[in-house]
Amino acid sequence: MTGEIAVCVDGSAGSRAAFDWAVREAQLRGRPLEAVHVSSLPDEEALATWPYLREPAPDAWVKELTETHPGIRAKAVGLVGEAAPALLSFRSAADLTVLGLRGAGGFPELAVGSVAHRVAERSDSPVVLVPSGSRSAGGARLSGPVVLGIDARDPAGTATEFAFEAAHRRGTVLHAVHAWHFPSPAGQWMPYGVPEEDRGGWEDQEVQLLSDALRPWREKHPRVRVCQDVLLKTPPAALVEASSSAGLLVVGRAGTALGPTLRAVLEHTRCPVAVVPS
Repeated sequence: MTGEIAVCVDGSAGSRAAFDWAVREAQLRGRPLEAVHVSSLPDEEALATWPYLREPAPDAWVKELTETHPGIRAKAVGLVGEAAPALLSFRSAADLTVLGLRGAGGFPELAVGSVAHRVAERSDSPVVLVPSGSRSAGGARLSGPVVLGIDARDPAGTATEFAFEAAHRRGTVLHAVHAWHFPSPAGQWMPYGVPEEDRGGWEDQEVQLLSDALRPWREKHPRVRVCQDVLLKTPPAALVEASSSAGLLVVGRAGTALGPTLRAVLEHTRCPVAVVPS
């Protein structure tokens, strides 16, 4: 891979936010941008079938981009077929794919579109999903911290590396969030709650686990400021809360399914989410 950033465009509000976010990321990385549009039919068939309903051409997005950002390198890519399979099989040099959390199709009540869901769970490279209402697309949230959702007992190395590099590029704080719970069955057999002394001891153990998990990356990226946060909450609750002030939330993905934590985070996130496969 040579470092291109691919962004899916379809004319929706989510697509616009994703495009703006991808432009900023391309500038930060100094990398080219690919504006990718997937059409259900070839241009000639689409024009004959729907002569008055033209799908957005990626060339127009690239023209707009090069006019407003003369220094950025960009190209348009048109694909034909079903959106998610076409994007996943697209042999691009891109090492990052950016999509709107919701596209032009589907139901308005859905927080996460089917294309975004499928690409995020199947992609071999990182995928960033951008909410349509994300202020970071306009630049107001880009100065926020990079939040890393991390399991200190089983840290995802690729997601951790991605988060440290993102924080370094932005010159911002890396906020590492580790959620924990009382050792079972401590919260069940203590009828009057967990004694403060026991809670403090367990919390100290979690803090140490997080410090140990982050140490290799802190040594590798000494210029990145790290804020460690150990929260007695469920992972989705901890990460959604952290997303309210974040510029980017980074979460690892194991296997080819998003899992309950990632699904819940995507349903309620208030900032762009990077899904990084292990």
